[in-house]
Amino acid sequence: MMDLYLLRYFLAVVETGSFTRAADRVFVTQPTLSAGIKKLETQVGQPLFERSNRRVFLTEAGTRFLPRAKAILHECNMAMQALEETRAAPVIRLGVLTTISTRAMGDLLAGFKKQAPEVVLEIVDGTEQELLNRLEDRSLDYALSVHRGAGPDQAIALREEGYVFILPAGHALASRTRLVAADLAEEHMVVRSRCEVLSETSRYFTDQNIRPRLVYRTPNDSRAISMVAAGLGGTVVPESLVDERVTSARLQGFDYKRRLALYRPRYELPPVVAAAGQQFEGYVATVWCG
Repeated sequence: MMDLYLLRYFLAVVETGSFTRAADRVFVTQPTLSAGIKKLETQVGQPLFERSNRRVFLTEAGTRFLPRAKAILHECNMAMQALEETRAAPVIRLGVLTTISTRAMGDLLAGFKKQAPEVVLEIVDGTEQELLNRLEDRSLDYALSVHRGAGPDQAIALREEGYVFILPAGHALASRTRLVAADLAEEHMVVRSRCEVLSETSRYFTDQNIRPRLVYRTPNDSRAISMVAAGLGGTVVPESLVDERVTSARLQGFDYKRRLALYRPRYELPPVVAAAGQQFEGYVATVWCG
């Protein structure tokens, strides 16, 4: 009999493209996850992944197995969701884009909890693609992520923000409100590896023949900002990530913006959860509109 946790390991590797990131997703060590995938491959009698130094890919058998694995977990999630209806408190499973400000998210959720203390929020962090995948397989009810033009039936468009370049608060350029690439030619760069405009940022500097030295790379935005505050270098962030430890300035010619959105459920929620969801939608749209 196949264990459900093995299917979760399998889907985590598919969604993240990495055994390391998948292990983080399911809260186990990488050796434990690798052993689980090996056990699953033994049970099905065929290899499910092709491994390379940088990424893993599905084999033909893995590609065939994928929709069935999703279907099995979906049915299990639906069964668990049905049991939730017997609880006194409705549960909303919310995915949050990793690059959304931690402080802003805390304020948003704290405000909603005051308005609806009976609603339980289960929060999952993820990249844009990870959250979309989880909405598709119905392991999430809602997701706060980047708006990519989805219609109002799929997503509620929320606030828009631009990107700025941040440096330590005491930096020599702290008084500047606008910078050009040449101003940063001698600066070191902290790289936010999950930034939605990472490739655009790199192109911005290379197109002007400026190549700042890369001194730190991390998927953790809080750590990246802490490293900037500590004086290791500067980086590009959405405006909402700026705090009192750093100074920010616009980059001349770097006019990218992002609009956030609350993605709605892809299926009909149980009545008690649907009522809580409508309340949550209304609150988020009111607080984060514009």
